[in-house]
Amino acid sequence: MKPTRTIAIIGGGVAGLGPAWQLAERGWEVHLFERNRIGSGASSTAAGMLAPVSEATFKEKALLELGQQSLRLYPRLAEELDAVTGIDLDYRRQGTLIVAVDRDDAEALERLHQYHLELGLPAQRLVGQEARKKEPGLSPNIHYALFTPGDHQIDPAAMLEALAAALVEAGGTIHENTPVAGLQIGDGGVEGLRLDDGSTRDVSHVLIAAGAWTPELEGIPKAVLPHLRPVRGQMLIVELGNPPLIEHVIRAPDAYLVPRTDGRLFVGSTMEERGFDERLTAGGLLDILTGAWEAVPGIYDAPVIETRIGFRPVTLANEPVIGTTEIGGLHLSVGHGRNGILLTPATAYGLAQSIDSGQIPSWLEAFQP
Repeated sequence: MKPTRTIAIIGGGVAGLGPAWQLAERGWEVHLFERNRIGSGASSTAAGMLAPVSEATFKEKALLELGQQSLRLYPRLAEELDAVTGIDLDYRRQGTLIVAVDRDDAEALERLHQYHLELGLPAQRLVGQEARKKEPGLSPNIHYALFTPGDHQIDPAAMLEALAAALVEAGGTIHENTPVAGLQIGDGGVEGLRLDDGSTRDVSHVLIAAGAWTPELEGIPKAVLPHLRPVRGQMLIVELGNPPLIEHVIRAPDAYLVPRTDGRLFVGSTMEERGFDERLTAGGLLDILTGAWEAVPGIYDAPVIETRIGFRPVTLANEPVIGTTEIGGLHLSVGHGRNGILLTPATAYGLAQSIDSGQIPSWLEAFQP
């Protein structure tokens, strides 16, 4: 007879590692399967912005509220991971500057600010001189900006390392370079899973957190999964410089710039409907570099360290699906899109509670399968 508190997690990004760690902490036997190495998907190419206010968009209030709840949980997550692993997440709280490059951008930014005010979100309107007082490296052409002091950032690579270490410390097992071919589902629900090498594993629960590759899994009724597609993002990393080019996260109309404590500056990112095309393009890099240069001209001379490409898992509704399906023992943590890093605490704590006790936390009610 199968143990009732065994779970296989498919996917080694933050959407899978977070719940896996928390379920292991609750006494579950956890096996996490990753097709490549931990964090090799979208999580490793994320910039690490925790920005529910500056990323707020019209008609996505539920997603905004989920992001705010997750940000409130971040100090708890950072403290618990540090206590268990000693790994510093480089959690920075300087806030974010959203800048307008031209008049059209300023009008769009003013509409966003009015939306902030309607919802009571913390955001401060700045004229160009005030913005450059915070960031002297901003272009003199910038005459309008918003400052969102509550939007923070972390280092995704550090968090991936910490989550994996915490999972193992709690008794979980990580299987890297172990692709899962599909699930075995019977009349009573989940029975196990089948690996690419043909072997099978008996488990009572499966959590699918395979990102944009989720639709490739076999054996899952189509009606259970949301429509997921990969949205390609190209980014590059340059030297931050000494003194640093910037100290805050800067969001320009066509690029964002994220400084790290270790001296790197992340610049991104495109949003491209190109499937799983892994090729970097001159046009993609040109777009983000031009967007970054229009906001911070000093980036022109910054030495390039690295380029990256990733595939965000995006649903048609542009919202994640986090919870338990109608199939017994089958759970989902998919479709986090641009917000995977931000939503890590809400996904980890909320989904673990839901799977372990059957009690769905209020912040996940709107995102059930």
